Amino acid sequence: MLLSTVNLSKSFGGLMAVNSVDFSIKKGQIVAIIGPNGSGKTTFFNVVSGIHRPSAGKIFFNGEDITGAPVYERTLKGIARTFQTTTLFSNATVLDNVIVGHRLRTKTGFWDVLTRNRRFKEDERKCREKALEVLEFAGLSNLADRPVENIPQEARKRVAIAMALATDPQLVLLDEPAAGINFDETAGITELVRKMQKRGLTVCLIEHKMQMVMNLAEHIMVLNQGMKIAEGTPEEVANNKVVIEAYLGSDDDAEDD
Repeated sequence: MLLSTVNLSKSFGGLMAVNSVDFSIKKGQIVAIIGPNGSGKTTFFNVVSGIHRPSAGKIFFNGEDITGAPVYERTLKGIARTFQTTTLFSNATVLDNVIVGHRLRTKTGFWDVLTRNRRFKEDERKCREKALEVLEFAGLSNLADRPVENIPQEARKRVAIAMALATDPQLVLLDEPAAGINFDETAGITELVRKMQKRGLTVCLIEHKMQMVMNLAEHIMVLNQGMKIAEGTPEEVANNKVVIEAYLGSDDDAEDD
């Protein structure tokens, strides 16, 4: 297993946002986490990526306990993520945004920047080469010199993914990569995720567009009110009565209305 969580929980005061979730991801898989709004999906990502510390449970990556590791250490170990709301430097160019993603792999320090010495120049060259490589992979080479504020939403989604790829990850966590874009653009993001898998990356995505999820994911976990209520193949999840009730409500609920 590349990633596994054991009894992972996160509470905010009296609210249990993630409740004793056991989950695992195999290397090379595309997996999805789905569930109604407020079911704990993004909180789960935040705990796995280190933004929030868990209230209980353990997180293992490549067999190593990373439960207490800060965000930057998890990124160095190979976990990258994007956010539901695209977080970019809007006044900077697409290229400069992606260059930022690779800086954690460099050794440049304060003195190197101040003196602009050989190490600084070499790291600058490596960051630029990596960024250009990732932009080509993500289909963004033609936008490299454009300010992010002047590119469409679908391109911003790709830039966010490119920044994650520039960190040289093993696992990429995508939080609603197709939110706010149209059907054709969603198909393009779907193909980009498939390319990532073909390159040897492992992908875990949160997504509300069920057609995209069913076409991409090999394994799906379903959360509801912070708890795992089902997991399995897309077919198994689609036919699970508990999942259907979580999304649509049971017959009893309908009668109560």
